[in-house]
Amino acid sequence: MDTVEEYRNIIERILEAHHRIPYSHGELESKFIIDRERNNFVIMVSGWDGKRRVHGCVVHVEIVNGKIWIQRDGIETGITDELVAAGVPKDKIVLAFHAPNVRQYTGYAIA
Repeated sequence: MDTVEEYRNIIERILEAHHRIPYSHGELESKFIIDRERNNFVIMVSGWDGKRRVHGCVVHVEIVNGKIWIQRDGIETGITDELVAAGVPKDKIVLAFHAPNVRQYTGYAIA
């Protein structure tokens, strides 16, 4: 299996597990959006929390040039450790939510 396909499967498995966790408050729904052709994986939340409308991106992960770019990670514990535990090397994970000049201190890929 090629590396990109393996990364797709790992990302999908991890995000699917998070997507299945129900919200403990409000009338909130998780939506898992997958675009395997363009290597984009997104968990969105939408609904109502009391009188407040909720709609936004919880997690956005992309595969770019053979690396996993975590564009947004709003999961309480994050998904980075899960990617590493699934066998993704740290030098293949970019914490894109950090500024480029900060990434060198994260222990993960710079770009």
